Amino acid sequence: MNPVIELLRRHRSIRSYTSEPVTDDMLEAIVRSAQMASTSSNVQAYSVIAVMNPDTKRALAAVTGGQRHVEQCPVLLVWCADLRRDRLACAKEGTDMVSDTMENFVVATVDVALAAQNAAVAAESLGLGIVYIGGIRNDLREVTRLLKVPELVFPVFGMCLGFPDRDSSVRPRLPVRAVLHRETYADDGQAEAIDEYDRTMRDYYIERTGGKRDTTWSKEMADKFARPVRDYLRDYLEEQGFRFDR
Repeated sequence: MNPVIELLRRHRSIRSYTSEPVTDDMLEAIVRSAQMASTSSNVQAYSVIAVMNPDTKRALAAVTGGQRHVEQCPVLLVWCADLRRDRLACAKEGTDMVSDTMENFVVATVDVALAAQNAAVAAESLGLGIVYIGGIRNDLREVTRLLKVPELVFPVFGMCLGFPDRDSSVRPRLPVRAVLHRETYADDGQAEAIDEYDRTMRDYYIERTGGKRDTTWSKEMADKFARPVRDYLRDYLEEQGFRFDR
């Protein structure tokens, strides 16, 4: 393996940070790396808000359900899908932007995810740790108010950033054969791959928690998808100008 692959395969979520600050040079290097991610038609439909104010981080931690690391991390990056600049560019050329399409929504959401993952890898290459925070979607209206997010922009997830206070284990992933299909999609072998992964994850959780957590991936997925979550999102997105008329 080369060093890049080794770095990628060592990824783990970090939820405890030292007080050592993330320097401006580091932050700029991380964001510049994010900007080099692939982007649909060079649209670059994303922005990132770096939050360091303790009061703001505390308020955002409350939105996430009290995730302590959101408040404790030196920097919280809030990654936003952003079509606002593109509308400004269209206006500069005297063109009315067509923004009410599902395609534009998908482009912006994919663009920001690609950029954020580039940032995550860049951060880890500098010795920093990260963890994604989907919990900011618990109340995007409050996040929008706190961060003064304008129309045609919406926060997709947060990312805690800082130097790890302690190490954590790498969480096992599904077997490659469960996600790699050749030529066409194949269901054959999926059940067996899930069974194998359930055994792996059960052992992982038992070892990680000293026997306090005895569960499997299938049980966790069944719990996650048994009920709707954040079903206010469509209304919020339409309020932000992301309408799906076509």
